[in-house]
Amino acid sequence: MAGGLGGVRRHVEAADAQVNVQAFQREAVYLTLTSNITLAAIQEASLRGQIAATRGLIELQTQLRDVLQRRYDQGQLARTDVLTQETALAQTRLLLPPLEKQLGQQRDLLALLTGRFPSQPIVETFQLRSFRLPRQLPLSLPADLVRQRPDIRVAEANVRAANAQIGVALANRLPQITLTGNVGSTASTVAQLFSPGTGLWLIAGNAAQTLFDAGTLEQKQRAAEATFDQTTWQYRTVVLTAFQNVADTLRALQADAKAVDAAIAAEQSASANLKLIREQVEQGTVNIPVLLIAQQAFLQTAIARVQADATRLADTVALFQALGGGWWNRPDPHEGQGQEAASIEPPYWANLTFMTAIHDLFRRDE
Repeated sequence: MAGGLGGVRRHVEAADAQVNVQAFQREAVYLTLTSNITLAAIQEASLRGQIAATRGLIELQTQLRDVLQRRYDQGQLARTDVLTQETALAQTRLLLPPLEKQLGQQRDLLALLTGRFPSQPIVETFQLRSFRLPRQLPLSLPADLVRQRPDIRVAEANVRAANAQIGVALANRLPQITLTGNVGSTASTVAQLFSPGTGLWLIAGNAAQTLFDAGTLEQKQRAAEATFDQTTWQYRTVVLTAFQNVADTLRALQADAKAVDAAIAAEQSASANLKLIREQVEQGTVNIPVLLIAQQAFLQTAIARVQADATRLADTVALFQALGGGWWNRPDPHEGQGQEAASIEPPYWANLTFMTAIHDLFRRDE
């Protein structure tokens, strides 16, 4: 009986661990989907920012072309100066169609990720100003927070399941003992059947054990132990990879902050320089090559600033994903994980607020 009940308990333990594996695999899929939706929205915002910067320069170049045309009409400039500016304007306009194509394709991707056909319109549009970064990003993280990653929880559950299978294999090698008890009555005549002293109790036992299995059960136990060792090392690998992932995203965010500051400074400098040169063009005190260089620098720095902002947002999403996505903050955690998850109180920036908000944005009509 002991061996049989022990085997049943380990079977139940293994089955419970597999339930957790499936649950956290589902969390991993949800986290991946949410991250992909957020990244797609950020990329759309980046493209819109680049298009806006390009159109801004086109408008400015058009105004400068008109200024040069007036000066040419007044006989103050050569025709080549006007044509040079028109060429620069046309080159800038050439940048718009590829960006608009990418924006259209990005909208199709968002439709796909939110379960729509490309022909189904998505009302929401995204600008970089639509996103809000956490007020303060961490420089270090507690291990308990990283441990909530779905892949780590899956690896843990696999270790528990493999350990339980060792117990099942061991129980199968033990004698299977069954005890039964019967109570009744015995008498020599019917009249004495229920009289005192005629009670009968019978206890019987049954033991069964495989006498010869050619080592099959032993090998099954060794196989279960080898599987446990394998899942243990897989768990170790997953944990190390997770911490590397988090460390990489933190380093990326540190570099992103510097890149954004540099991009803003460069854009402001290029904008001020172009404004000064425009005034000189209107006064007729600057040559065209200097103007072209200033225009190109302004466009490059404006686009670089947009891309730097988008990169920092994308790396922030990567950090939330690396931390596990904040599934434990939901009201109904998975059965068997609720008490453990409730004991962990991650800081406010560990919540996937803006990522889940984007995902929910597309589900309002469902």
